[in-house]
Amino acid sequence: MPLKASYDKAIDSFRLEYLLGGAAAFALLFPHKYSLVEILWSFSIYLEAVAIMPQLFQMSRTGEADNITSHYLFALGGYRALYIVNWIYRYYTEDDYVDYIAWVSGVVQTALYADFFYIYFTRVLKGKSFKLPV
Repeated sequence: MPLKASYDKAIDSFRLEYLLGGAAAFALLFPHKYSLVEILWSFSIYLEAVAIMPQLFQMSRTGEADNITSHYLFALGGYRALYIVNWIYRYYTEDDYVDYIAWVSGVVQTALYADFFYIYFTRVLKGKSFKLPV
C-alpha cells in the first residue's frame, strides 16, 4: 500500500461507532416504514449524510490536504448539493414527491461541507494549497 507510510494512528482518532450508532438509532426511530428493507434503507441514507465526517475531521487535525484530496471532496460535496437542486425540481414537477429522510439527510450532509467549500473557493481555486486558517 503506497499510502500506508503516511498513516498516523495518533491523528486518526475519529470514533466511527458514534456515526454508526447514530445512523442506526435514527433508522430505528425515523424510518419511512417499519420494515427491514426500509429501516436498512434509512440507515444507509443517514450514514451517508455523516460519512464524510472522518475525512473532514482528519483534515482539521492535520490542517491541510493534498490538492487531489480537496478536489475529490469538492466533487463529493458538489454532487450532494446538486441533489438538492434535483429534489426541488422534482418537488415542483412531480405529483406527490415527498422524501423527508433524503431531504433532511442531504441538507445535513451539504451543511457539513460548508466550511470546506469556503476554504476550497478562497484558496484552492486561486492556486493555493488547501490549508486551514490558523
